[in-house]
This record gives sequence, structure tokens and C-alpha cells, in this order.
Amino acid sequence: MMEGFRGSLVRKNPFAKARQQNSKFSYMETIFKTVDEYIERQPEKTREILNRIRALVRKHAPEAWEGISYGMPGYKLNAKPLVYFGVQKNHIGFYATPSGHEAFSEELKKYKHGKGSVQFPKDKPVPYDLVERMIVYRVEENRGG
Repeated sequence: MMEGFRGSLVRKNPFAKARQQNSKFSYMETIFKTVDEYIERQPEKTREILNRIRALVRKHAPEAWEGISYGMPGYKLNAKPLVYFGVQKNHIGFYATPSGHEAFSEELKKYKHGKGSVQFPKDKPVPYDLVERMIVYRVEENRGG
């Protein structure tokens, strides 16, 4: 153990060395400082998808905070989470929080999804109309509407 933040005891991560040696973890642990950097480091086709999703968020919430959160592009509106998106090996993850996904549960049934996430396969068209409606829903929700 070692002393950590504000004197609390912190355990060293026993898997840290394995993660450094295992390329499977290196991509996931890459730290991006900006959304531009995150998008720029993706393959061209993936960049196009991410830029289009980013444009939809900016269109409907131009005043939203944009940054890297949980290792991926994230947006906050009125100091509350709005949406996040991220790249995985075979899909684009879109995270509109549980409420955003509940509101569109019927339309999300055809995709692999969880309580607050949905996976859009990279080899199939992204349903941008659905993504946009989910963003609009979350913007209205965050604005108290």
C-alpha cells in the first residue's frame, strides 16, 4: 500500500504491469486531452461517424460542455451528463444515460444495448435520425423541459 490523495491508503494495482504489456489494454487506457484529438486518432471512416454525431450534439446543445470523460467524448448541459460516445473494435458506443435509452427502448431493441448504452456496429449504417432524436430528448430533459 501507499499513501494516496489526502493521506488515504491506496492499493497498488496488481494488474498495471500486465496492462502495460498487453496491447489489448493499451488502446483503452490511452488518455486523450480533447475531443478533437480523440476523433483525429481514429480511422477515417470512424472519424466521419464521430464527427457526424458530434455535429448533432453541437446543433442541439451548442452551449454544452465538451470534453473527455470516462476516456471518451462527453457532453454536459447545466452541469449534468448529456451524452457520450466512444469507439470500440467493432462498434460505436452511444450513451444517452438510462433515461435517454428508456424513452427509445422499442427502437433500440434491434441493437445490442444496456441500461444506458447502445452499440451501433461499425459495419452497418448508423441510425443518425435515432441518435438525433435521443440527443434532442436529453437536451430537453437537461433543460428541465
